[in-house]
Amino acid sequence: MKIISIEEHILPRRIHAAWDASPIGAEGTDFLYQGEMVRMLEDLGDGRLALMDESGIDVQVLSVTTPALHNLEPEESIHLARETNDLIAATIAKYPTRFQGFAVLPMAAPQEAAFELQRAVDRLRFRGAMVCGRVRDQNLDHPDFIPLLRTAAEQRVPLFIHPQIPQASVRADLYSGFGELVDLAFATFGLGWHYEAGIQFVRLILAGVFDRFPDLQIILGHWGEVVLFYLERLKSLARVAKLERPVEDYFRQNLYVTPSGMWNQEYLQRSVNVVGQERILFSSDYPYQYRPGQPGRSFLLSADLSPEAKEAFAHGNWEKLTNRGSSHAKGYSS
Repeated sequence: MKIISIEEHILPRRIHAAWDASPIGAEGTDFLYQGEMVRMLEDLGDGRLALMDESGIDVQVLSVTTPALHNLEPEESIHLARETNDLIAATIAKYPTRFQGFAVLPMAAPQEAAFELQRAVDRLRFRGAMVCGRVRDQNLDHPDFIPLLRTAAEQRVPLFIHPQIPQASVRADLYSGFGELVDLAFATFGLGWHYEAGIQFVRLILAGVFDRFPDLQIILGHWGEVVLFYLERLKSLARVAKLERPVEDYFRQNLYVTPSGMWNQEYLQRSVNVVGQERILFSSDYPYQYRPGQPGRSFLLSADLSPEAKEAFAHGNWEKLTNRGSSHAKGYSS
């Protein structure tokens, strides 16, 4: 069974160096990018391919790890985005059957982010872009990001909202008091950054973004970043929010979810129940969740899905989502 894994990370040295030189940089997450992990993130050749083969992964969709370029200054992020996307494109050209790409965007320069997405899709043939939610103190529904959201909708390419660490003030209030290492884990992979990503999707709903751009498609990792499991409560927002559709419709028409290496059959079934079999995508969250022994392929093969649904989960849904075909892009009002 062909497997396309869509959340597979890289960290070019130029971006890592830019984080180190920035007063914000990786925003306290530097501990996550050390030693062997950095080597695996930097590798775009034989080592990565060998671990893909060992894992039973046929294709990786490459993306820059969090926080990408979100904390850098506008001019620097513009140059790094173009340079990095060209690097990803060169890697795809070298291994065209093994890699695809998500664009990294200069989010501190919102209009340029829209331009770069357009370039990455039209010229580099990328399948969409990965963003990390908020940009400093601006959430993804901020008016500055409307050109980017419009471009993604018009080009019919998804935006993957990847987690990033909460703001310093939030960390101080909610995720501190247990020691530096525990605080960091609590604010990131333990819980904090999953809330951060899920809330960004809910904000897009409440801001009317999907009413304005009904073709916009969002991907959330980690089985929907918590909010998928609280849909029953989120539906009550319709009592006070002026939305064109019920809240659950946005989950079923504008959202795809992926496991990010969380091989949990209960979470899979919850995702299928909420968004449907046609809106689940495979991902292993390489290199963070890499484990020998093909746990991802084993999870897929043992899932309580029909053979056709397993094929769709493994690669078919992704190919359908990102096959722009010959359809003409729609226009949206400004």
